[in-house]
Parts: sequence; C-alpha cells; structure tokens
Amino acid sequence: MNIKNGFVYVLFALISIGAKAQGELVDYQRADSIKQAFAKVYHSPSSFNWIKDTEKFWYQMKTEKGEEYMQVIVSERHKQSLFDQERLALLLSNETYDTIKAYQLPISRVQLEEKGKLMKFQAKGYHWEYDLEDEMLVKKEKVETRGGYWGTRWSDREGEPVVSPDKTKEAYIREHNVWVKDLSSKESTQLSFDGSPGNYYAADIQWSPDSKKLATYSVRPAEVRKLTLLESSPEDQLQPKLQTRDYVKPGDALPVKRPVLFHVIERKIVPISDELIQNHFSLSRIIWREDSRAFTFEYNQRGHQVYRVLEVNAASGSIRPLIEEQSETFIDYSGKKFRMDLEDGKEIIWASERDGWRHLYLYDGESGTVKNQITKGNWVVREVMHVDKEKRQIYFLASGMDKKEDPYHLHLCKVGLDGKGFQQITTEEANHSISFSDNLTYFIDVFSTQDMAPVAQLKEVSSGKVLMEIEEADITQLETAGWKAPEIFSAKGRDGKTNIWGLIIKPSNFDPEKSYPVIEYIYAGPHSSFVPKSFAPNYRGLNELAELGFIVVQIDGMGTSNRSKAFHDVCWKNLKDAGFPDRILWMQEAAKTRPYMDLDRVGIFGTSAGGQSSTGALLFHPEFYKVAVSSCGCHDNRMDKIWWNEQWMGYPIGKHYEECSNVVNAKNLEGKLMLIVGEVDDNVDPSSTYQLVNQLIKHDKNFDFLMVPGMGHSSGGEYGEHKRRDFFVKNLIGIDPPAWEDF
Repeated sequence: MNIKNGFVYVLFALISIGAKAQGELVDYQRADSIKQAFAKVYHSPSSFNWIKDTEKFWYQMKTEKGEEYMQVIVSERHKQSLFDQERLALLLSNETYDTIKAYQLPISRVQLEEKGKLMKFQAKGYHWEYDLEDEMLVKKEKVETRGGYWGTRWSDREGEPVVSPDKTKEAYIREHNVWVKDLSSKESTQLSFDGSPGNYYAADIQWSPDSKKLATYSVRPAEVRKLTLLESSPEDQLQPKLQTRDYVKPGDALPVKRPVLFHVIERKIVPISDELIQNHFSLSRIIWREDSRAFTFEYNQRGHQVYRVLEVNAASGSIRPLIEEQSETFIDYSGKKFRMDLEDGKEIIWASERDGWRHLYLYDGESGTVKNQITKGNWVVREVMHVDKEKRQIYFLASGMDKKEDPYHLHLCKVGLDGKGFQQITTEEANHSISFSDNLTYFIDVFSTQDMAPVAQLKEVSSGKVLMEIEEADITQLETAGWKAPEIFSAKGRDGKTNIWGLIIKPSNFDPEKSYPVIEYIYAGPHSSFVPKSFAPNYRGLNELAELGFIVVQIDGMGTSNRSKAFHDVCWKNLKDAGFPDRILWMQEAAKTRPYMDLDRVGIFGTSAGGQSSTGALLFHPEFYKVAVSSCGCHDNRMDKIWWNEQWMGYPIGKHYEECSNVVNAKNLEGKLMLIVGEVDDNVDPSSTYQLVNQLIKHDKNFDFLMVPGMGHSSGGEYGEHKRRDFFVKNLIGIDPPAWEDF
C-alpha cells in the first residue's frame, strides 16, 4: 500500500468508525485528518502575471509534485515551465549551504523583467536575480524587514524639500512656515509667516506644473489618543513590557486643515474660503490640473453624509464643488468611492449610490454637471478594471444582473462612456477573477463557485471568446478523502422579498436520519460581504468544525455590502442588528426541508466585528442562539478605531452607541458564552473585551474567558480553536470533550 492510498484508507476508516459519533475522540481525529486532506486541490493557480512588453504571462500553482511555475506564450497558445526548477534549487542550495527542494522553492515576491529574461525574487533573507537564459544566479542585498503598525499617524510637519517641475526652485518647511529656495542663486524666500507649533503648514507641498504656484494645507493639530497594551510574557526578558500605539477613537478631536495657495513670484498667499470644508473628517491630497489652472481635493464631512470633489481656481483662489454626494445615512467612502479624471479634468468618471445601486456617472468637469449615467439597473458595479480613453469604453466587474444567479457573482462587463453598448463579457454562471494583458487584447478568466472547481481560460477581450484552456483544477484526491461541496442556499429576508444567500456545510459522515446542532460562523462587517463565492474547501476550517458533529452555516444578512444601498443601510447606527432577523429566517427556512438541522441547539462564533456580533446574538436574540464563542470582539463601538466605527455608526456619538454596546447590555446575557482575546491586540482595543468581562462579573453571569499572552488580533490560534471546539461540543452536543492528552 503506498502512502497516499494508506492515508485515504485511514481517513475512510475514521469516517466509518465515527459514523454514529458526535463530539468524540474519533471525530476530533477525523477533523484533524481532513485539514490536510481537504487542502489537496491541484492545478488551481490563484493569480496570473503578465510579462511587460510581451504577450506572455506566468503563474504559480500547486501540483502533486509541489509548487510549479509555468508560463504561457499567447501567440503560440503554448504552455511550458517558466524555468528549470531543479537547476534553480541546486544553485540556491550551493549559495545558501542548505538543501533546497525543486518543488518547494522558498522564493517569494517573484518579478520578471527584461521581457521575461530576468527573474527577481526574495529567498532566505536576501534579494536574488536569476538570468533565465544563461541560468546564472546572483545574490544581491539583504532584505530589509519593514514592520509597522497600521495605525501609526505619520507627521506631516516635516519632509524633504520639494523641487519645482522646472528644476529651478525647491519648496520646504522651516519653523512651521513655507519657504522657497532659488537653486541657482541659493537665495531663500519666506512665503508664510503665521506658522506655529499649534498651527503649522504641512510639508506635503504641491507645485503647479508651471512652477509658479504652490499649494499645501495649514494644519491645526489635535491630540492623538494612545492605546496602551501590557505584554505580560515577552520572549526576550522576564519583566513585562508596556506598548503604546496611535489609536484615534470615535468622537475624538481631529486635525483641522485648510488648503493654502501661494503665488510664488508675487510672494503672496491667495485666500481660499473654508465654507465648503467645515467639520471635515478628512481632506485628500491636493492634485494640480496639468495646465496649472486649478487644483482639486476631496472633502469628507465628519459623519460621512456629505462628500465633495472641490476645485480651487489658481488665479483667484475661488473654490467650487465639481461633485457633491449627500446621504441621509452614510456615504461608503472607504469601500465604494471611485473617481477618474479625463482630459485634464474636462470629464470625470464618478461612482455613486444615489439611485439606490452603485453605478458610474460621467460628469462635465468644467460645469460640474452630470453629462450622463454610464451604468444603470438593479445591480452593482463592483470594481472598475480599465478605462479605454481612446475608445471611450469602461471595463468593470459587476454583480446581480441575472436575477436567477447568485447576486454576488462577479462578471466582466464593458460599456461606453455615453452609457451605450453595455455587454456582459463573461457568461459562465460562476464567480470570475480577471487579469488583463497590457495591450487590452486578452484577459485571463478564472471562474468557480463553492461547488464547482476553478477553471482558468485565456479569452479575447473584444468578443469574450475562449482562446485557450490554461488550467482546470484537479480535485480527485479531495473527493476521495470524503469532501462534499457545501450547499448553496437562499431564502427570503425580513422584508419577504430580498433573497439572503449562504452556505450549509455537513460532516463527511453525514447521516440525514440524525439530528445535528447548527453553528453559524458570522462576520457582518458592513465594509463587504463575506460568504465565499469562489471554490474554497475547508474555508476557515469550517469543514473541520462540522466534522465534530455539527451543521455549519455562513450567511450574508442585511447590513453587509455589495447589494443595494437599502440592503446596506440596515447597519447604519445599528451594528447590533448584524442581519440577525435575516439569518434566523434563513436557518428556519433551511430547516423546513432539512429536519436534521436542530434549531433548538444553535451556536455562533466570530472574530473582531464577528466577535461583537456573536456575543450580541446571546444578548439580543437569546430565544434562538444558545452558545457563542467570541474572539477579539469590538464589544463597544466607542472603544474601537475611528474610521470603521464612525463610517457605520455615525457622528456625533449618541445613545445609539450605547444601545449597540455588548458592554452596556451585558446584564441581558443568556446562554453559554466564551470570550477570547489577544493580550496585545492593536486592531481592536482588548479593553473592549475586558470591560465586557467586568460587566458580566458585576451582573453575576456565568461565562468562560481566555486571554492569550503575547497574541494580537486573532481567533485565538490553535489553542483557542481547540477551546472553541470543546466549548461547542460540551454545550451543544452535551458531552464532555475528549481529554487533550488522548490526542
């Protein structure tokens, strides 16, 4: 018996032995077994890379050998190895004094240059260059590791001098003011005189293309809140460490900025009215028009209900709105904004949800009026892929056009800037990932669903015609190991009209005559939708969890993104909703024809925003949800980062923040709850969890709590996952989990 067949035999034996078990040792062992087995998907590349100035592309994929690198010569419709992997493995082994295996190459950040003749990559802490023709390998400089905290607020007080486009002058900040230096005479001139530590000029100075004018912001700074973390068990010392991070929270004061225009030759400041930028959340970077007639920037009002594209006349300093968006709820600036200026601003392509769906509009950039709506209908533009300025066509990804298809499936479409000639280029009923050639003649289309393995094809852009089959995923071993595709299910939401979509995952030893507790994996962050639409076996380990004897579901309820504006608006000032009315109806509808789903035993778990929602399930819907495990939850939106929470919960802070708070509503806890938090989580303040713990203790609530020393924002790692599984087994199946030492 070979190793592969032996593994499959053992797995089937485990399935057979555990056919009647739930939550027992054999189920845990089977869950561990499928983690490896369900990863065996071959010939399914995830990304493609076109080689500049050629009609070639390359990709990397997993095969039974290991990782293989391939290239396609489009003109010949020919596929071949990108390079001799045995040769590179030998060269790397010699250079690193290590044993490198040909199909386990430790290389990353691969780039092909010189029309595919030179390959650059990183490996073993160094940069490398590999001549693909001469097969010569050269070791370059050491890789600089640049870590950094996502929330660090970089100072705009200081910066390098900015040279003018004509190379005759440079502008810089000196003692908080703007200065200009003549590079030939070395003479410096002070342009502003009112700068101070409490009201300075920003170093991000923008020259006009004619080198006659400058624009920047004057800034009145605000105090930046610090997040304080205690690392109890550092690896490099006995005593604990105190860490701090920049961490602005909802309601905090923000810097006040004003655009400033300088006429350099006249050495004067041209006043700009701040009437249109009051109470801003942010002002974007200044961008000059190519002819120096004006500059533009974008204004995002605090509360995200007004958004403007503003233009400042370079001669007079007069300011006017080119585009203005207003919403009674929120403008999704962080996920749905798109702007492209054409012909130096004579026209502007703009994305908006003003008609209830995200669509594209063509603006007259001179008058600030809409020339025409480019796309229209009860469907969503998801991403602009390319604008062909010569042909005046837009290529974009959209979803929801076919009412019989999953409304989240991405399709490639094109349309003229005048709104005419709309065409859906991809026709396969699946989720599509697209990669264009540089000359926009070809595109690579990878399409799949959760129950259909990926197919990669080369297609013609003009017609959508298939020119070449690139790869088709091999899932033979996956199916042999007992994998079954999840069920894709939809049911009406709370309004009785809108379809809510989700997945149903069963254990590999599923018996329709048995009764199974149901566990929902939840992430209801309004910034996107989350039920996977492409092929992803054992997504987030959900198949492993199901293997213990559960039906596992994932659902996108109202309040998440990528549907209509009304669908999305449910979340506004109401994150505790989390789509629960839709989720509950969805499960109840599914159970009508699936009696094995026991809705008297429903659990739920999630991380971050999902941590908030899973705890909220027990606080606000205890009649349905009985057990929850919440990791690194944002349990009170006043405690979390400003941009995410003010985007959906609004500004100013009001009673609605308290109404949505798990901390405030801790007294309502029913059911079984486990809380997990990373000690040094610098994404969601861990005090959000600690404050919930405090309130639960004060209200004499029984719950479980796990703090993981040294861990950041996560679901708890392997230890936390084991605790989560045990918690569900004990409280939903009703048996004691197997002893850890038995594994």
